[in-house]
Amino acid sequence: MDKLLDLQAFKDFFRSGQIGGVILLICVAISLFIANSSYATAFADFLATDFGFTFGANAYVFSVSAWINDALMAVFFLLVGLEIKREMVEGELSSIKKASLPVVAALGGMLVPAFIYFMFNKGENTASGWGIPMATDIAFALAIISMLGKHVPTSLKVFLAALAIVDDLGAILVIAIFYTNEVHFDYLLMAAGIVALLLVFNFLNVKPLYFYLIPGVFLWYFIHHSGIHATIAGVLLALTIPTNNTNVESPLEKLEHLLNGPVNYFIMPIFALANTNITFQKEMVSGLISPLGFGIITGLFIGKTIGVTLFSWAAVKLKLGSLPSRSGWKHIIGLGMLAGIGFTMSIFISLLSFSDVLHVTEAKFAVLCASVLSGIAGFAFLKSIPKKKPAVNPA
Repeated sequence: MDKLLDLQAFKDFFRSGQIGGVILLICVAISLFIANSSYATAFADFLATDFGFTFGANAYVFSVSAWINDALMAVFFLLVGLEIKREMVEGELSSIKKASLPVVAALGGMLVPAFIYFMFNKGENTASGWGIPMATDIAFALAIISMLGKHVPTSLKVFLAALAIVDDLGAILVIAIFYTNEVHFDYLLMAAGIVALLLVFNFLNVKPLYFYLIPGVFLWYFIHHSGIHATIAGVLLALTIPTNNTNVESPLEKLEHLLNGPVNYFIMPIFALANTNITFQKEMVSGLISPLGFGIITGLFIGKTIGVTLFSWAAVKLKLGSLPSRSGWKHIIGLGMLAGIGFTMSIFISLLSFSDVLHVTEAKFAVLCASVLSGIAGFAFLKSIPKKKPAVNPA
């Protein structure tokens, strides 16, 4: 009974995500329509419009797109980070074996796609894009699996959430090390100081949320200016907010409940509108069979499936982890397919990888195709798996 109570908040999170997932997909369609209509230029100009505020001698002015991708996405990562921490403290990830499996699976889901892309593009001027198929889009992957409802066990949803965030954190590290031209260590030190302060609050069991959220704003600012993707600030903040393993609502659970609605019904739809505006060009089709396009598609769809499944199998065989409860290897294969939804982070890495506009366009289209293929295949495969019937005790 206690285990069911522990998972209730997670079930509520995905129940709201089912409706949010439908809204998200509608916004993707709207964004693609706008990008390929007469409104494309006006929409692009709007996303590039700067706005913000000044505080003293400092000006905090960013484009609409930057506010969405860096600020709103940090809130989404905060919500996912809260859920992961709670599950590690009191839920499905509280066991060391269960917690280690998503990490190993995510590692396979990064290394195998990157290797596949590299083999197709070795010696080409597109070799620098090896990081593109490494990423899993948390938002879209969780939206798809949430729409499966009771067709998949809750533990598998927790597993995907953990895998996706480890995957994206890995992608952020790759960006910081290999795709960042300049890292400002003075801002990193200030961010480390904020994290240290938040950890002291946690150690002292300070419960009012404003003790965490106000410094969290400064943490976001320092991370943003350090050269590292600002969304990691949300994860760092989430890890410092206190929780417990009792039925008494903790500060972490309170904040999680407050964020569920805004994230699913506002933040992610807005994010989809701003980031799916890909203008289709005839060169994109031939680009799908080029080393660049083929490397991305095979890396995301095939590489992710193989990497997640193979590394998970190895981890279980080596007794480094155990499968999520009420799930089998078919579930892991389907989850590996969903992990091939690269989308946001993959497109972001595409922008960092190439200076040639045509390469960027081909890469974005390949990412879109691979993500659609992975999403449809993963959804259909997981839905086809018969649900396990509860064991019947003999009379």
